[in-house]
Amino acid sequence: MTEQEFSLRLAQLRGTKGVSARDMSLSIGQNPGYIHNIESGKSMPSLAGFFYICEYLGIHPRDFFDEQSQDPKRLHSLRDKLKGLNDHQLKIIEAMVDEFRSK
Repeated sequence: MTEQEFSLRLAQLRGTKGVSARDMSLSIGQNPGYIHNIESGKSMPSLAGFFYICEYLGIHPRDFFDEQSQDPKRLHSLRDKLKGLNDHQLKIIEAMVDEFRSK
């Protein structure tokens, strides 16, 4: 992932959460322009800063780099719910997902 892709991914995930860059910056204890500067490519977060960003977004750091996942927090929730289903129920869900993906 390039720095530009990192910035775009942060903006996308922040948008999914529905929070402004300023509010996110302040919520993680940074100056008001912190997230804006990252999203605009002016700066990059430290490793600790990256972990704070992920914690704020409610995602695991590896999910940040999974660009195919538009809403990793929702996927985690869905994954947890699926764990309680039996084999028959999982097969039904799998068939539904296959149907959605084919359209």
